[in-house]
Amino acid sequence: METIQLLDPEGNRVEDPAYGPLVADIDDQQLVALYEDMVVVRRIDTEATALQRQGELALWAPLLGQEAAQVGSARALAHDDFAFTSFREHGVAYCRGIEPTAMLQFWRGSTQSGWNPRDHNVTAPAIIVGAQSLHATGYAMGVKFDGADSAVIAYFGDGATSQGDVSEAFAFASSFGAPVVFFCQNNQWAISEPVRVQSHLPLAARGTGFGVPGIQVDGNDVLAVIAVTRAALRRAREGSGPTLVEAVTYRMGPHTTSDDPTKYRNSAELEEWRAKDPLSRVEKYLERLGVLTDSEKQRIVAKADAVAAEMRAGCLGTIEPTAADMFNHVYAEPHSLVAAERRDYLEYLAGFEDEGIAS
Repeated sequence: METIQLLDPEGNRVEDPAYGPLVADIDDQQLVALYEDMVVVRRIDTEATALQRQGELALWAPLLGQEAAQVGSARALAHDDFAFTSFREHGVAYCRGIEPTAMLQFWRGSTQSGWNPRDHNVTAPAIIVGAQSLHATGYAMGVKFDGADSAVIAYFGDGATSQGDVSEAFAFASSFGAPVVFFCQNNQWAISEPVRVQSHLPLAARGTGFGVPGIQVDGNDVLAVIAVTRAALRRAREGSGPTLVEAVTYRMGPHTTSDDPTKYRNSAELEEWRAKDPLSRVEKYLERLGVLTDSEKQRIVAKADAVAAEMRAGCLGTIEPTAADMFNHVYAEPHSLVAAERRDYLEYLAGFEDEGIAS
């Protein structure tokens, strides 16, 4: 299967008559903005990892190495498109306007969700692997039934393609012609299981038997990711149904901060993928054009550091929820049963006040 690429690891443009024109509108300054997005997202990831190591977060799922796949696909979305994410799409959340501190509150255990999905048309992290593919398909079916012209994107990793939920999502999406893009970030490892154990064919081919066409793209090439995602979204909006996009990338860090990848992969593999870094190829290309000057790079790094500092301050300044807060937002409107349960629970906790248990 052909892998779509528009910018190679050395920062050279690759001509593609089918997909090149889909990013013809992205000029040099817009590419600088995409580079800035990736630098900021990487800095968010680095700071969040540090916060977890320092005991401020219970867990974190690093995205290091997958910035182009996330930023490129997210920037291809229209405002009214809806994104259903897994637990690693911090870059997608950032591009959709989620405050970085809100991302951390989920992993700190300070919120039941993180944010209201309807405020930014992106869901909070989905921990159950692959479940969001069904949620996205159902939402996309609703979009079609309503006659809307928006599209839906569902993010998941290579490991999720072995889950029954994803296969069921393919079946429903194909049968009902749902306007959904299944965006698989193949980062080569499902925790400690290499992708070769899960499939002997490209993951993009997994949808064929369901009637879902697939395409494979260099997931470390932000331009190619935008082009392919735009094409898939266009198919969805014009009524041609779902598409499976396999973005071939690499998880440079651990699966989560509780994982030690040195136990199951070697340094040679890591170095091979480090040479394909999604940020460095854009940087080389822009430097060659003369638009990414030293002062511009300093500005971008300063912005990334400022975002990280603000995120850290917001994390450390989080007002932790009380036990009673678990009853908030159960229903859209006040409900007598929930109010009674809240009252009974607070009365129960009051019996432990001498032991220092807060309500």
